[in-house]
Amino acid sequence: MDLDSFSAARESRWNRLRDLTRRRRLTGAQSDELARLYVATAADLSEIRSSAPEPTLISRLSVLLAGSRVWLTGAHTASTGDVRRFLTVTMPAALFRVRWWGVAVAIVVCVVGTLSAWWTVSHPEVLELIGTPDDRASIANEQFASYYVEYDSTAFAAQVWTNNALIAAQCIAFGISGIYPLYLLYVTTIQLGTAGAVMAEADALDVFFALIIPHGLLELSAVFVAAGAGLRLFWTMLVPGPRTRAIALGEEGRISFAVAGALTIALFASGLIEGYITGSTLAWWLKIAIGALACAAFWIVVFVAGRRAVEAGASGDSEADFASATAPVAG
Repeated sequence: MDLDSFSAARESRWNRLRDLTRRRRLTGAQSDELARLYVATAADLSEIRSSAPEPTLISRLSVLLAGSRVWLTGAHTASTGDVRRFLTVTMPAALFRVRWWGVAVAIVVCVVGTLSAWWTVSHPEVLELIGTPDDRASIANEQFASYYVEYDSTAFAAQVWTNNALIAAQCIAFGISGIYPLYLLYVTTIQLGTAGAVMAEADALDVFFALIIPHGLLELSAVFVAAGAGLRLFWTMLVPGPRTRAIALGEEGRISFAVAGALTIALFASGLIEGYITGSTLAWWLKIAIGALACAAFWIVVFVAGRRAVEAGASGDSEADFASATAPVAG
């Protein structure tokens, strides 16, 4: 297909559809015309996808058709049902699609982080790189715990949430590079290993786990899934399978968008726990129980709710008004 010639021949049709879509009121004849143009443009989009998948043009026509569909269906805003389905079906299905990538990342980071901590605490010359003995003692006995209580709980929770949500979003958005997720995992592993080594040296691992577990179980789970989703996007670029690379990246990118939304909610919960629970005066067993329940709820959504959503036909890809229109093309 000569894409330039095809676009030039269809441009007037697409412009007319765009003009009708932008009008606040349509006559009966104009509504019929809009319906005909919608079907024809959907066929154009399907033909482009199958013959010459050009991402920019595909995106342009998808947006145009989505706006036209608002007129045809009479849904001028996303319905409450669509939003509810996105939260309860699309998001869990998207998380289910990346579940094993997240689990693999979690295992690697935990194992390597543990080895890093053991290596650091077993080699005095490595510990010296962290700081002097007095500096390390100050970190273990004062600074590590004070970090969770020196700020107002609300402000601290908001800061933690926005920072972690941004990191997760960047991990997914830049995941196609294959570099950013690996860099994030490297930094996370070093931080966990270093902190664990300093606390172990001071014989304060009980404090370390008591302060990390309440919010860290959920927070790190979300970060691991974000890294897994980013790496999955990178792998899709390398190995798109039976789909064309453009179509595969488009589908996986939309699924990653749903994953990012779900992780933002999970990180909001972990931020609340870190701001209000971790540094509170509650009993340590209760703090850890709250963190464990929150983490368990997250993975139940991933594996149980996600599996049910997929078995019901959800793919994690965009649906309803957010979906890209397609039409069959013969020949």
